[in-house]
Amino acid sequence: MSKLTLALVAHDHKKPELLAWVKQHIAILEQCNLVGTGTTGGLIASETGLEVTRYKSGPLGGDQQIGALIAENKLDALFFFWDPLNPAPHDPDVKALLRLCSVWNVPVACTPATADLVITSPLFLSPDYKPVKPNF
Repeated sequence: MSKLTLALVAHDHKKPELLAWVKQHIAILEQCNLVGTGTTGGLIASETGLEVTRYKSGPLGGDQQIGALIAENKLDALFFFWDPLNPAPHDPDVKALLRLCSVWNVPVACTPATADLVITSPLFLSPDYKPVKPNF
């Protein structure tokens, strides 16, 4: 079974929350290929020792780079702790990223509670489960 590729992304006010969540689930995340936007990926790598492939910072195109992974069927799940109370200058990129997850049936978790349910699902690491991808 090949490793799952997971994206870890968080807005500034949500980075501590994502970092705490990663530390809570580090044993599972160690079994996966991790990618992230620049600042978030760097924070997770430096604070946990996990290897994270880093793309550009979200506002500088990182969200779009993660979106490209989704469109190319190279991403298995997105953990995106975004801040609904503080609008971001790159809000259209955020919406596009979430839209691509819906279009390509990629699991996305935007809160710690949802992320807990996704990562602890018996299907999550099951070699027999693959979400059905649309045939456009």
